[in-house]
Amino acid sequence: MIGLDILHKLLDRLVARSPKRARARAERLSKAAPERALALFVAAAEAGDAEAAFIVGERYLEGKGALAHPVSAARWYQLAAEAGHVEAQCRLAALHLFGVPKAAVEADERLFGSADSDAPDYHAAVVWAKKAAETGAPDAQAMLAFILSSGPEELRDPDAAFEWYRKSAAQDCPQGRLGYAIALMLRTDIANNALMARDELLRASEAGLPTAHYLLGAAAEGGFGTALDEAEARRLYSLAAEAQHTAAQIKLGLMLLEGRGGSVDPLNGESWLRRAAVAGESDAAMHLGELYSRGGALPPNYIEAAHWFRTAAEQGHQAAARALGTLYLTGAGVARDPDEAAAWFKRAAEAGDTVAQADLAVLLQDGGVTTLDNRDLPVHEWFERAAEQGDLIGAFNYAVCLAEGIGVPRNDARAAFWLKKAADEVVSAQYWYARMLADGRGLDQDDREAAAWFKRAADDGMADAQVALGEFYLQGRGVPYDPEAAKSRFLSAAEAGHSGAMFALGIMHNDGTIIGSDHDEARRWFSRAAEQGHAVAALMLARYAAQGLGGPKEIEAARAWYERAVALGALGAAEELATLDLKLTEQAKADVEPEMMA
Repeated sequence: MIGLDILHKLLDRLVARSPKRARARAERLSKAAPERALALFVAAAEAGDAEAAFIVGERYLEGKGALAHPVSAARWYQLAAEAGHVEAQCRLAALHLFGVPKAAVEADERLFGSADSDAPDYHAAVVWAKKAAETGAPDAQAMLAFILSSGPEELRDPDAAFEWYRKSAAQDCPQGRLGYAIALMLRTDIANNALMARDELLRASEAGLPTAHYLLGAAAEGGFGTALDEAEARRLYSLAAEAQHTAAQIKLGLMLLEGRGGSVDPLNGESWLRRAAVAGESDAAMHLGELYSRGGALPPNYIEAAHWFRTAAEQGHQAAARALGTLYLTGAGVARDPDEAAAWFKRAAEAGDTVAQADLAVLLQDGGVTTLDNRDLPVHEWFERAAEQGDLIGAFNYAVCLAEGIGVPRNDARAAFWLKKAADEVVSAQYWYARMLADGRGLDQDDREAAAWFKRAADDGMADAQVALGEFYLQGRGVPYDPEAAKSRFLSAAEAGHSGAMFALGIMHNDGTIIGSDHDEARRWFSRAAEQGHAVAALMLARYAAQGLGGPKEIEAARAWYERAVALGALGAAEELATLDLKLTEQAKADVEPEMMA
């Protein structure tokens, strides 16, 4: 007796001799015996049945009757497409456009010769999309329009894309309506284009397209082509966000955090931003970093902020790289590391972030960075471009490069030119320009003008300018001699922690010819300046302690301050320390001799 399996195989072989009968039997067996059905479809396809070849492609793409294998699917689609099968042409175009996963790719020069087969192949896709589009297939028309509007420059044809989108939309294809709406919004030569676009978007949204919901939400949020309605925008963003539209997730997250279009909901707002960030949206990760670094709706968490800034920065987000650099510079959420800060500033700066360029330049100028050398970076070029575009901070920094010869030959005249431009708004530029005027660098010396610029910067609270103006009052340069005005300026700078101002106040109280001698006050100011590392203040404090001026005579304290002054590089400190030691030795001998005589 013949077994049932053998009988089935015999019947399949007999039927396979006729492509029509093979496909009919395969369709009947499709659910009950998918593997047998696939074999029959293959037999029909090999005999020239285009529909069967298309079905085999579908089976391999979906994994029905065989393991899913997109490259094998593409081979069968091509067989059907070459025979004029429109759906196969559409599928083949889509595979070329949206890519075949790398893991599924095998060597096949005829279809996917590139190793990067998960990348779009617009040139191959446009051939098959055009063939199907010309038969009237609306999906293919939408696909062709997309390639002609968003593909490589050599394939672009906006007018042709517009017409293909219009034809696809006219056949009620949701993707066609969406593309037509976007194309309408970009046209200014069509009357009522905004109203027409909104109508197409509404029709596309009825088909459930998340991008249509997102665009309608953006229109409602901004009042574009419709009344401003944040509640409606929030609803539409929610529909798109639930469908995994990451841009809508970001919009919805921000609206929830800010309480726009409804109540404030920080937990869900953070959750939507997190979903988009995990999906690879660098803007979402940046927003999360800002959320946790600034606090507000949620408590600050610098460790979490650093994580999200890093996530966005590694995806190429300029502002996130700069923000991460700032965290490393301040030690918030990460270990303080100027070198790491410089590395992130450099990444953002090279991507064109002008703020990061300025931050990096300042960091390099201040020292403390061992892994980067500003000679290897086009710092001056960044600042020159910014200056020429009207950025006054950039103008100031470029002027400093010119004045100090950083990356370019020193040029005092050009430095003065850019400092004058920046000085209208930048306090540091006012101070630097005043110094150039006072020293006659790059322009004629003018003490009176220098004093005016020092005063402007000092009145804005700049401590260095306060000290410079105080010195001008003591010297009578550009302003009348006025010790009390000088003292007032030094006091303001000292309150801001300026050690030079503290030293100047010590000198004024030490020298009775200026405001009257007050050794107690002088010693106090020398002490404050010395504690901040002022070399000459340490030397003066040592002298005061050794002589008992402004307080008790403290030889050991004097010796310690002399040693500190030597370490700080104060001229004459080493000699005075040696003299003190010699006196102490002679004193010790003098004290011992009477005892020996007795």
